Amino acid sequence: MGWNTSWTEVLGSATGALCVWLVARQHIANWPIGIANNVFFIVLFARTGLYADAGLQIVFIALAAYGWWSWTHGGGPGTARALPVRRTTRAEWAALAAAGAVGVLGLTLLLGRVTDSTVPFWDALTTALSLMATYGQCRKLLESWWLWIAADLVYIPLYVYKGLYLTSVLYGGFLLLCVAGLAGWRRELPGRGTRGAVEATV
Repeated sequence: MGWNTSWTEVLGSATGALCVWLVARQHIANWPIGIANNVFFIVLFARTGLYADAGLQIVFIALAAYGWWSWTHGGGPGTARALPVRRTTRAEWAALAAAGAVGVLGLTLLLGRVTDSTVPFWDALTTALSLMATYGQCRKLLESWWLWIAADLVYIPLYVYKGLYLTSVLYGGFLLLCVAGLAGWRRELPGRGTRGAVEATV
């Protein structure tokens, strides 16, 4: 199709799609696949001047290690109970919003002053949204999917602008997977299945 696509972008796209599909299914293998995806994208984004996105992948690797442990141990010391899906509390929303706002402001100023980025605000915005969403994913917060959807809606045109057409298509696929993941996780909320079963028998 005339796209200037590298093997790094192809491999990053493939591992990224697989990772999101596994997250939507709550499969633990999403974490190691996600780490591989992060490595590919570090190289890809650094080459295209998306420095915040490149640095974001390093943070994602650290969060993946935490998420891997959290999903298998329920997030509490001395327990092997799997972490359940739950809704985000008001306190968590307030903390995430505050951290996100500070992150966007700080990264926009940093990227605008010390790098040659042509999209400092948008790079910073997607970085902040992605970090907020990843933390929510680590804790199996249902609303983390809404944060991913918001990030993808910015990522898609941003990658087109940067000439990363395959990655832009990939993020279009991510958007659809996020909608499916949101629906799937909503069904896993405690008590949801019980209510559905009762309603089906009435």
